[in-house]
Amino acid sequence: MAWNPGVYNQFKSERFAPFFDLLALVEPAANMRVIDLGCGTGELTRKLSDAMPGSTVLGIDSSREMLADSKAFVNAHLQFEQRSIEEQVKDPRKWDLVFSNAAIQWVDDHATLLPKLAAMVNPGGQLAIQIPNQQQNAANLILAQLAGQSPYKESLKNWNRPSPVLSIDEYARLLFSAGAEHMNLFEKIYPIIADDSIALYDWVSGTALIPYLEKMAEEHKPIFIADFKETLKMKFPESPLFYPFRRILMQAKF
Repeated sequence: MAWNPGVYNQFKSERFAPFFDLLALVEPAANMRVIDLGCGTGELTRKLSDAMPGSTVLGIDSSREMLADSKAFVNAHLQFEQRSIEEQVKDPRKWDLVFSNAAIQWVDDHATLLPKLAAMVNPGGQLAIQIPNQQQNAANLILAQLAGQSPYKESLKNWNRPSPVLSIDEYARLLFSAGAEHMNLFEKIYPIIADDSIALYDWVSGTALIPYLEKMAEEHKPIFIADFKETLKMKFPESPLFYPFRRILMQAKF
Protein backbone atom coordinates (compact mmCIF):
# COMPACT_ATOMS: atom_id res chain seq x y z
CA MET A 1 0.00 0.00 0.00
CA ALA A 2 1.12 3.56 -0.66
CA TRP A 3 1.37 5.10 2.81
CA ASN A 4 1.53 8.85 3.37
CA PRO A 5 3.70 9.69 6.41
CA GLY A 6 2.34 13.25 6.55
CA VAL A 7 -1.27 12.11 6.87
CA TYR A 8 -0.34 9.31 9.26
CA ASN A 9 1.53 11.68 11.57
CA GLN A 10 -1.35 14.15 11.88
CA PHE A 11 -2.53 12.13 14.89
CA LYS A 12 0.92 11.37 16.28
CA SER A 13 0.03 11.64 19.97
CA GLU A 14 -3.00 9.36 19.58
CA ARG A 15 -0.90 6.77 17.73
CA PHE A 16 1.95 6.97 20.24
CA ALA A 17 -0.10 6.18 23.37
CA PRO A 18 -0.65 2.45 22.65
CA PHE A 19 3.04 2.07 21.78
CA PHE A 20 4.09 3.21 25.23
CA ASP A 21 1.56 0.89 26.88
CA LEU A 22 2.95 -2.00 24.85
CA LEU A 23 6.52 -1.04 25.67
CA ALA A 24 5.63 -1.05 29.38
CA LEU A 25 4.72 -4.76 29.08
CA VAL A 26 8.20 -5.70 27.85
CA GLU A 27 10.72 -7.03 30.36
CA PRO A 28 14.08 -5.49 29.39
CA ALA A 29 17.21 -7.61 29.54
CA ALA A 30 20.86 -7.03 28.70
CA ASN A 31 22.07 -7.28 25.11
CA MET A 32 18.76 -8.24 23.56
CA ARG A 33 18.32 -8.90 19.85
CA VAL A 34 15.12 -7.04 18.95
CA ILE A 35 13.03 -6.79 15.80
CA ASP A 36 10.21 -4.32 15.24
CA LEU A 37 7.73 -5.61 12.67
CA GLY A 38 6.03 -2.80 10.76
CA CYS A 39 8.23 -0.01 12.07
CA GLY A 40 6.76 2.76 9.88
CA THR A 41 8.82 5.95 9.96
CA GLY A 42 11.11 4.51 12.62
CA GLU A 43 10.41 7.20 15.20
CA LEU A 44 8.85 4.79 17.68
CA THR A 45 11.43 2.12 16.90
CA ARG A 46 14.07 4.60 18.06
CA LYS A 47 12.18 5.00 21.32
CA LEU A 48 12.05 1.20 21.60
CA SER A 49 15.81 1.04 21.02
CA ASP A 50 16.51 3.77 23.57
CA ALA A 51 14.49 1.82 26.16
CA MET A 52 16.67 -1.28 25.61
CA PRO A 53 20.24 -0.14 26.40
CA GLY A 54 22.92 -2.37 24.89
CA SER A 55 20.45 -4.12 22.59
CA THR A 56 20.58 -4.29 18.82
CA VAL A 57 17.32 -3.40 17.10
CA LEU A 58 16.16 -3.98 13.53
CA GLY A 59 13.07 -2.24 12.21
CA ILE A 60 11.39 -3.64 9.10
CA ASP A 61 8.56 -2.22 7.03
CA SER A 62 7.21 -2.89 3.55
CA SER A 63 6.60 0.81 2.79
CA ARG A 64 9.41 2.66 1.02
CA GLU A 65 7.58 5.94 1.70
CA MET A 66 7.46 5.39 5.46
CA LEU A 67 11.04 4.12 5.67
CA ALA A 68 12.32 7.23 3.90
CA ASP A 69 11.96 9.04 7.24
CA SER A 70 13.78 6.33 9.21
CA LYS A 71 17.25 7.49 8.20
CA ALA A 72 17.10 10.19 10.88
CA PHE A 73 16.82 7.55 13.61
CA VAL A 74 19.62 5.16 12.61
CA ASN A 75 22.50 4.70 15.03
CA ALA A 76 25.03 2.02 16.04
CA HIS A 77 22.30 -0.03 17.74
CA LEU A 78 19.40 0.58 15.34
CA GLN A 79 19.03 -0.27 11.66
CA PHE A 80 16.11 -0.45 9.22
CA GLU A 81 15.33 -2.65 6.23
CA GLN A 82 12.50 -2.71 3.70
CA ARG A 83 10.75 -6.04 4.06
CA SER A 84 7.21 -7.25 4.68
CA ILE A 85 6.15 -9.15 7.77
CA GLU A 86 5.20 -12.06 5.52
CA GLU A 87 8.78 -12.16 4.22
CA GLN A 88 10.32 -11.77 7.66
CA VAL A 89 8.56 -14.79 9.17
CA LYS A 90 10.39 -16.94 6.60
CA ASP A 91 13.77 -15.73 7.89
CA PRO A 92 15.37 -18.35 10.19
CA ARG A 93 16.91 -15.77 12.55
CA LYS A 94 15.69 -15.76 16.15
CA TRP A 95 15.12 -12.77 18.40
CA ASP A 96 14.95 -12.05 22.12
CA LEU A 97 12.07 -9.64 21.52
CA VAL A 98 9.67 -9.69 18.60
CA PHE A 99 7.79 -6.39 18.83
CA SER A 100 4.98 -5.11 16.62
CA ASN A 101 2.93 -1.98 17.19
CA ALA A 102 -0.19 -1.52 15.01
CA ALA A 103 1.06 -3.55 12.04
CA ILE A 104 -0.03 -7.19 11.91
CA GLN A 105 -3.66 -6.20 11.29
CA TRP A 106 -2.50 -5.76 7.67
CA VAL A 107 -1.45 -9.42 7.48
CA ASP A 108 -4.08 -12.07 6.76
CA ASP A 109 -4.80 -15.33 8.60
CA HIS A 110 -3.70 -14.64 12.17
CA ALA A 111 -4.35 -18.25 13.17
CA THR A 112 -1.39 -19.12 10.94
CA LEU A 113 0.59 -15.94 11.49
CA LEU A 114 0.79 -15.91 15.29
CA PRO A 115 2.54 -19.31 15.60
CA LYS A 116 5.06 -18.11 13.01
CA LEU A 117 5.73 -14.96 15.05
CA ALA A 118 6.15 -17.07 18.19
CA ALA A 119 8.61 -19.30 16.34
CA MET A 120 10.82 -16.24 15.77
CA VAL A 121 11.38 -15.89 19.53
CA ASN A 122 14.45 -17.31 21.28
CA PRO A 123 13.89 -19.49 24.38
CA GLY A 124 13.33 -17.09 27.25
CA GLY A 125 12.40 -14.34 24.81
CA GLN A 126 9.26 -12.27 24.41
CA LEU A 127 6.58 -11.42 21.87
CA ALA A 128 4.80 -8.07 22.24
CA ILE A 129 2.00 -7.03 19.87
CA GLN A 130 -0.55 -4.21 19.70
CA ILE A 131 -3.31 -4.10 17.09
CA PRO A 132 -6.56 -2.20 16.55
CA ASN A 133 -9.58 -4.36 17.30
CA GLN A 134 -11.04 -3.88 13.83
CA GLN A 135 -13.97 -6.17 14.55
CA GLN A 136 -15.26 -3.62 17.08
CA ASN A 137 -14.21 -0.25 15.66
CA ALA A 138 -17.07 1.61 13.95
CA ALA A 139 -15.05 3.20 11.14
CA ASN A 140 -13.79 -0.19 9.92
CA LEU A 141 -17.31 -1.60 9.99
CA ILE A 142 -18.68 1.37 8.04
CA LEU A 143 -15.99 1.00 5.36
CA ALA A 144 -16.71 -2.71 4.95
CA GLN A 145 -20.46 -2.06 4.71
CA LEU A 146 -20.05 0.66 2.09
CA ALA A 147 -17.68 -1.48 0.03
CA GLY A 148 -20.39 -4.13 -0.18
CA GLN A 149 -22.87 -1.74 -1.80
CA SER A 150 -23.27 -0.67 -5.43
CA PRO A 151 -21.51 0.87 -7.27
CA TYR A 152 -18.51 0.26 -5.01
CA LYS A 153 -18.97 -3.49 -4.90
CA GLU A 154 -18.66 -3.63 -8.69
CA SER A 155 -15.84 -1.08 -8.74
CA LEU A 156 -13.89 -3.21 -6.25
CA LYS A 157 -14.76 -6.40 -8.20
CA ASN A 158 -16.39 -7.83 -5.06
CA TRP A 159 -13.23 -7.23 -3.02
CA ASN A 160 -13.65 -6.28 0.62
CA ARG A 161 -11.26 -6.40 3.50
CA PRO A 162 -12.56 -8.68 6.21
CA SER A 163 -10.49 -8.05 9.30
CA PRO A 164 -8.02 -10.80 10.22
CA VAL A 165 -8.08 -9.67 13.86
CA LEU A 166 -9.20 -12.40 16.24
CA SER A 167 -10.68 -12.29 19.73
CA ILE A 168 -8.45 -12.07 22.80
CA ASP A 169 -9.48 -15.62 23.72
CA GLU A 170 -8.31 -16.91 20.35
CA TYR A 171 -4.96 -15.13 20.62
CA ALA A 172 -4.47 -16.55 24.11
CA ARG A 173 -5.12 -20.09 22.84
CA LEU A 174 -2.68 -19.59 19.98
CA LEU A 175 0.03 -18.30 22.32
CA PHE A 176 -0.49 -21.21 24.68
CA SER A 177 -0.31 -23.71 21.81
CA ALA A 178 2.90 -22.01 20.64
CA GLY A 179 4.54 -22.64 24.02
CA ALA A 180 4.06 -19.37 25.90
CA GLU A 181 4.96 -19.81 29.57
CA HIS A 182 3.51 -16.45 30.58
CA MET A 183 1.09 -14.15 28.81
CA ASN A 184 -0.72 -10.87 29.36
CA LEU A 185 -3.55 -9.91 27.01
CA PHE A 186 -6.16 -7.19 27.28
CA GLU A 187 -8.27 -4.74 25.31
CA LYS A 188 -8.05 -1.03 26.00
CA ILE A 189 -10.06 1.90 24.68
CA TYR A 190 -7.99 4.85 23.50
CA PRO A 191 -10.40 7.79 23.23
CA ILE A 192 -10.09 9.95 20.14
CA ILE A 193 -11.53 13.40 20.81
CA ALA A 194 -12.00 14.97 17.38
CA ASP A 195 -13.38 18.37 16.44
CA ASP A 196 -16.01 16.77 14.22
CA SER A 197 -16.65 13.89 11.83
CA ILE A 198 -14.31 15.42 9.22
CA ALA A 199 -11.44 15.21 11.70
CA LEU A 200 -12.38 11.59 12.33
CA TYR A 201 -12.33 11.01 8.56
CA ASP A 202 -8.80 12.46 8.48
CA TRP A 203 -7.76 9.90 11.10
CA VAL A 204 -9.17 6.97 9.12
CA SER A 205 -7.84 8.27 5.79
CA GLY A 206 -4.29 7.64 6.98
CA THR A 207 -4.85 3.92 7.56
CA ALA A 208 -8.04 1.89 7.01
CA LEU A 209 -9.29 3.84 3.98
CA ILE A 210 -6.09 3.36 1.95
CA PRO A 211 -6.60 -0.18 0.58
CA TYR A 212 -10.17 0.59 -0.56
CA LEU A 213 -9.09 3.62 -2.57
CA GLU A 214 -6.11 1.77 -4.02
CA LYS A 215 -8.35 -0.95 -5.46
CA MET A 216 -11.27 1.24 -6.54
CA ALA A 217 -11.83 2.64 -10.03
CA GLU A 218 -10.89 6.34 -10.20
CA GLU A 219 -14.40 7.53 -11.09
CA HIS A 220 -15.86 6.01 -7.93
CA LYS A 221 -13.31 7.31 -5.42
CA PRO A 222 -14.81 10.80 -4.93
CA ILE A 223 -18.33 9.52 -4.31
CA PHE A 224 -17.05 6.73 -2.05
CA ILE A 225 -15.21 9.33 0.04
CA ALA A 226 -18.30 11.55 0.11
CA ASP A 227 -20.51 8.64 1.19
CA PHE A 228 -18.03 7.64 3.87
CA LYS A 229 -17.87 11.19 5.21
CA GLU A 230 -21.67 11.45 5.24
CA THR A 231 -22.03 8.12 7.06
CA LEU A 232 -19.48 9.21 9.66
CA LYS A 233 -21.40 12.47 10.10
CA MET A 234 -24.66 10.59 10.70
CA LYS A 235 -22.97 8.16 13.11
CA PHE A 236 -21.05 10.91 14.94
CA PRO A 237 -23.02 14.18 14.63
CA GLU A 238 -21.64 15.80 17.78
CA SER A 239 -18.84 18.37 17.93
CA PRO A 240 -16.47 17.69 19.52
CA LEU A 241 -16.98 13.97 19.12
CA PHE A 242 -15.83 11.01 21.18
CA TYR A 243 -14.60 7.96 19.30
CA PRO A 244 -13.76 4.90 21.43
CA PHE A 245 -10.86 3.31 19.54
CA ARG A 246 -10.38 -0.25 20.74
CA ARG A 247 -6.98 -1.92 20.68
CA ILE A 248 -5.70 -5.34 21.73
CA LEU A 249 -2.37 -5.59 23.54
CA MET A 250 -0.59 -8.87 24.14
CA GLN A 251 2.74 -9.90 25.62
CA ALA A 252 4.03 -13.44 25.99
CA LYS A 253 7.24 -14.99 27.26
CA PHE A 254 8.55 -18.27 25.89
